Amino acid sequence: MAERPYIVGNWKMNGTRSMLSEARAIDRASQRLMKVEVALAPPFTLIHATHKEVEQIGVGAQDCHAGEEGAHTGDISAAMVLDAGAKFVILGHSERRQDHGETNEIVRDKTESALAAGLRIILCCGESEETRDAGKAEEFVTGQLRASLPASVAAMLESGPETLTVAYEPIWAIGTGRTPTVADISAMHRAIRATLVELYGEDNGSAVRILYGGSVKPDNATELLSADEVGGALVGGASLSAENFLGIVMAAVDLPE
Repeated sequence: MAERPYIVGNWKMNGTRSMLSEARAIDRASQRLMKVEVALAPPFTLIHATHKEVEQIGVGAQDCHAGEEGAHTGDISAAMVLDAGAKFVILGHSERRQDHGETNEIVRDKTESALAAGLRIILCCGESEETRDAGKAEEFVTGQLRASLPASVAAMLESGPETLTVAYEPIWAIGTGRTPTVADISAMHRAIRATLVELYGEDNGSAVRILYGGSVKPDNATELLSADEVGGALVGGASLSAENFLGIVMAAVDLPE
């Protein structure tokens, strides 16, 4: 796996310019915490402003359209978010899949567009509570991952494994305060790792970071980040506060080498 843990804050539909003070605080602290790679994905309206305000942390987008341009009112292309200052984009988040009806095919088309524009990708996958209770969680998640991965990523991994990050987010744990057991998280991350190695070979498949997301907080971060094959965290609500988010970053800093 990659050496540095990757802690990414997803602000979702939260934040106005007053929130830039939180981004600045996160950035200042991150300059002293070089053992961890830190990033934020603010709403589209704050990408450029956040990019201008920070020096150390990465800035990304929460989504992009698959098309390069055209009559798509309200949508934002990968080239546009890159131009605004984003370096990565979160794709396939369960809230996009559920609220906007995004299929695996739509997500895959978006990943192809993002890669073509030069963006790094955080590709999300995760199962519902019903799927887990039916004993089909690993089968569903690895199938969803295979169907959402872009064909073009294989060649790009040769030049830089940071091109792709996978985020496992059990849908039933997002924003609910519930988390799977560490054993469940480890098992799922091992299944995802095995899928990546099968698709891209031992070297490239082992270098892709796999993040855990779903009610990650400062008080459970150490336990979750210590799980097998967990290379960081995709953080929702706790990333809106510099204090809470940095508590998670510190947990990553303190992980044994």
